Amino acid sequence: MTYNPATANPLFGNPLKTRADTEKGLRDLFAPLLPYFSKGGARVRVDGAAAHFDRAAADLEGFARPLWGLTPLAAGGGDFAHWDLYRQGLANGTDPEHPEYWGQVNSTDQRMVELAAIGFTMRMVPQLVWEPLSQKAKDNLAAYLKHARRFDYADNNWKFFRVLVDLGLEECGVAFDRSLTEQYLEELDGFYLGDGWYRDGNVRRIDHYIPFAMHFYGLIYAKLARGDEARVAAYKERARLFAKDIASWFDEDGGTLAFGRSLTYRFACGGFWGALAFADVEALPWGQIKGQFLRHLRWWADKPIAHGNGVLSVGYGYPSQIMSESYNSGGSPYWALKAFLPLALPESHPFWTADEVAAEVDPAPVPLKHPGMVMMQTAGNVVALSSGQQNWQMRHGAEKYAKFVYSSRYGFSVEVDERAYHQGAFDGALGLSDDGRHYRVRETNEVAQIAGDRLHAVWKPWSDVTVETWLLPANPWHIRVHRITTPRPLHGTEGGFAIGRADLNVDTLTEAAGQAEARSASDVSVIVDLKGQRAGRVLKALPNTNLVVARTLVPQLRGEIAAGETVLVTAALALPAGADAETALASRPAAPDLDALVALFAEQGVDVSAILVPERF
Repeated sequence: MTYNPATANPLFGNPLKTRADTEKGLRDLFAPLLPYFSKGGARVRVDGAAAHFDRAAADLEGFARPLWGLTPLAAGGGDFAHWDLYRQGLANGTDPEHPEYWGQVNSTDQRMVELAAIGFTMRMVPQLVWEPLSQKAKDNLAAYLKHARRFDYADNNWKFFRVLVDLGLEECGVAFDRSLTEQYLEELDGFYLGDGWYRDGNVRRIDHYIPFAMHFYGLIYAKLARGDEARVAAYKERARLFAKDIASWFDEDGGTLAFGRSLTYRFACGGFWGALAFADVEALPWGQIKGQFLRHLRWWADKPIAHGNGVLSVGYGYPSQIMSESYNSGGSPYWALKAFLPLALPESHPFWTADEVAAEVDPAPVPLKHPGMVMMQTAGNVVALSSGQQNWQMRHGAEKYAKFVYSSRYGFSVEVDERAYHQGAFDGALGLSDDGRHYRVRETNEVAQIAGDRLHAVWKPWSDVTVETWLLPANPWHIRVHRITTPRPLHGTEGGFAIGRADLNVDTLTEAAGQAEARSASDVSVIVDLKGQRAGRVLKALPNTNLVVARTLVPQLRGEIAAGETVLVTAALALPAGADAETALASRPAAPDLDALVALFAEQGVDVSAILVPERF
């Protein structure tokens, strides 16, 4: 058997330094899809796995999502040999009499999502996808889009999809009800929080949908809209404000914070930087924006993110259905091609002509009130202490939103068996059990506040058990304080960062009273009990549960929690192996004064924005 890195990742070996490199990356990503286009060109089906929506919608997803990259390529003058295939697909997919018809939209429907790419393409390159069509095909395509836009879209970033369709209809001279466009633009403004931040609907989550959806589509609108100067100016100013904050979600190597849903879209997370360039918004110096953009693409180039045929997989750092959402079909990962928006710009644009500026590592914590995070940069990593977010609607919502800490280098793990407490990874989390078999973790918060660079939350794993958690940066360490009030004894397991596990068990594991440590050839992860003597354990986590690497080690602290009030104080870190890690390990932080923390939040605590909407079940 041979392993070919090039088929495990079409970006493998690409230096991704220039516009030409970026264009080659797009072409290499698209090429493996060609054998999966249907005879009539309207459907792309790469595997047999299902999403919650029907197969026709999934096939449309596979057809439409590559357009997020192909359209900028063409708009920027790049050749693409298969526009005839896309024209054929548009004609057949919208023809009710054709066997590859996509099916009619009659309510909120996944098709609405995918039609946005078609509207964007009609606006950008009508000479390629509209003008050559027969009159019948034009009529069918226009009718299909106009029918779909009449229905209610999901109450979140989806509202931009009608707006993008309308940009295409306008460009192609198709009449439509413009009041529906204005309605959604006004409702989207209602999601704006201030300081450049949105929420993704009236929900307790502020995640990567803010850069790769709310701002991404807003910046496209800012570039392409006609006659809406005030809103265009607002979108650009919001993006300028947002850029500095979201830069703290990216590490020095280009990795981004692994947090929230839809991470299978991978380098779509860097789409915001490309969208700034597309809209001519120099929110940071062009060299810094270019650096953020290209480093992020390069971060992905050595990871096995595709199947052996070169088709992008559902997963994150490797193929994994475990971490996926119910709305992920085989074509879903191709939203990653949103990252290629800057290909619409000529080589002479200052984004492309600027010299790439290297990232700087600033150890000072960065508090972010809106998502309820305190960001810390460490070597090759960015860490987020987090409180205030939740998501009950998504699979593994607690792991994706409610852990205490998230990371770019070490990702996070999802649990796979709620009836196997002793096998739980609980990285960045505290698992509690009252029967030794089942467990509870933080899922929601009753209180979530920030005071300077500290976070405080109140959460209830059971109706009669209350946990207060304080999170403090102590770079490269972080500290967690938990005050647990319970009427009955519990058992607790608290995890540090997960690191990759080597073959042949050559890693070094240290388990002791009050400490656990995992060492690999590349990384070290440690968790320490700063108050008490919980037992240290290094868990060989169940495979395919961590997002970044498939086999991991997780240092943990474990112990009994008596009825009444118990205070746990924990310090954790993970760093690349080397002298800096040894220096950090020799300088453990001291346990903070709990009374002082309580007083701080009583005087200075303010609610994080994420929690300031009613809880949804």
